[in-house]
Amino acid sequence: MAVIQARNPRTGKQDYEFVAADAGTVSHAVANARTAQRDWYRKGLDHRVQALTSWAKALEARADAITAALADDTGRTRISREELGAVIHFIHGYSDAAPEVLAQPFRKFSNNSDVVFKTTLIPYPVVGVISPWNFPLVLSFIDAIPALLAGAAVVIKPSEVTPRFVVPLQESINDVPELKGVITLLQGAAETGQALLSTVDAIVFTGSVATGRKIAVAAAERFIPAFLELGGKDPAVVLAGSDIERAATSILRSALYNTGQVCYAIERVYVDDSIHDAFVQELARQAQTLRRSLSAGDGGHYGPFIHAPQGDIVRAQLQDAVAKGARVVTGGTVETVDGAVWLDPTIVVDVNHSMDLMTQETFGPVVPVMRFTSEDEAAHLANDTIYGLSGAVFGPDTHTAGDFATRMEAGGVSINDTELQRGMMFDGEKTAFKFSGMGGSRYGSTSILRYVRKRALIANEGGIKPLDELSESV
Repeated sequence: MAVIQARNPRTGKQDYEFVAADAGTVSHAVANARTAQRDWYRKGLDHRVQALTSWAKALEARADAITAALADDTGRTRISREELGAVIHFIHGYSDAAPEVLAQPFRKFSNNSDVVFKTTLIPYPVVGVISPWNFPLVLSFIDAIPALLAGAAVVIKPSEVTPRFVVPLQESINDVPELKGVITLLQGAAETGQALLSTVDAIVFTGSVATGRKIAVAAAERFIPAFLELGGKDPAVVLAGSDIERAATSILRSALYNTGQVCYAIERVYVDDSIHDAFVQELARQAQTLRRSLSAGDGGHYGPFIHAPQGDIVRAQLQDAVAKGARVVTGGTVETVDGAVWLDPTIVVDVNHSMDLMTQETFGPVVPVMRFTSEDEAAHLANDTIYGLSGAVFGPDTHTAGDFATRMEAGGVSINDTELQRGMMFDGEKTAFKFSGMGGSRYGSTSILRYVRKRALIANEGGIKPLDELSESV
C-alpha cells in the first residue's frame, strides 16, 4: 500500500503520513457499507435522527482534538472551529427538516377516485463523497448528512492534502455504535477516489472543473448519478451610486476569507467608471489595514496558502496579468517565509479578459478591478465566463441592484453584500450555472431528495376494467 506524506502549511515540513486505501480496501469498505445500509434504512428516520444527534454530541465532546487537527491541516484556527460548528448545525437542521421532506402519504388519483397511490423514497444504498482541501470537514459532510438522513450509507474520501483531522473524526464516529459501517472514511489520493467511483451507487464531488468533468464521464459510463459542485470565478458589479465603503469592505472580506481559497469568493470586480478610482482607493486603504495571522489567536486576518502549489498558480496569473498591462496597487508578491507560502491582499487594476486573472479560477487573496461605462457592458463582462456559481451586485438601493442581479448568469446573487448564500443552507435552493456544477441544489432542506429514487405504489380500491374493453368494436 502507498504511503502518502502531508505538508504542514505553516512550516512547509512533511510532518504527517498515512497509508492510502487501495482498490481492495475500497471495495471491502463499500461492501460493508452496503450491508450496514440495509438496517440503517429499515430502522427508519427516527433511528437515523437519533443516531446523528448522538454523533453531534460526540463531535462536541471531541471538538478540541478535531479542530486542532484541522488547524494543523489548514493553518487556520478560527475557521476550523467554524467548520465543526457548521457540521453540527447541518445535523440538527437537516434532522429537523427531514420528517416533512420525506413524508409521502397515500393520495387519490385526480381523475379516478377509486385509485390511490403513494410515492416511496428509496435511497441510493451507498453514496460516495470526494471532498477537497479548502474546507476539509464541511465539504466532507455538507452532502453526506442529507444522504444519511435519506437512508443511504456514505463512504467519504477526504483530500490527501489535509488528512490529519480524519483520525479524531473517526474516533467521534466510533463513539456512536449505530454509525458503524454507515459512515466510512477512506484516505488516499486520486487512485482511491477512482476506486470509490467504480463501486458506489452515486457520487458527490466538490473540486475543480477539470476533475469534475472526468468524474461526470466515469459516472455516466456506470449509469450512476453524479452531484458536482465545481469551481467559480464569481463577479461583483458595483453600480453608480453604490456605498463605496460598504462595497469595498464586503468584497475584500469575500476575497480574503480563508485566504481566498473559497469556490464562491469574489474573484473579479466591475466598477462603474464614475466611481472606479474612488473605489480602488478605498479598497487599497482597507487592504492595507489587514495583517498576516502568524499564529493562532494573534489577531491576524489571513493565513498562508493551505496547498503550496496554489501559490504557484496565483503567481503565474499575476505575472500574466502584469505582462499584458495590468498594474498591481497593493500586494502582488507570493513569497515563502519559514516554509509557509504567503500572499498579502492584492489589488490589481487595468485588467481585461485577455488575462487568466480575469477568466481562470484564482483561489487566492486577489481582487482585480475593471471599469465599465454602461450596465449593458457590465452585464456582458460579468457573464463572459464558463463559470456560474454565484456573484454580487452593489447599487444605491435594493431595487436598483436587484434589477441588475436578474441579468447575471449565476446560481446565487447577493445584493449589496457578498456570500449571502452561505446563510441559506436550509431556507432556499440554488443550482450552479454553466461549468460550476450539475446535479440539483445542495442548498435547501429538499436537497435530501437528491439521494433517493421514487417508487410509486398504486392501489385500485374499486372495480377493475372488464376484458370487453379490449374489443375494437365501437
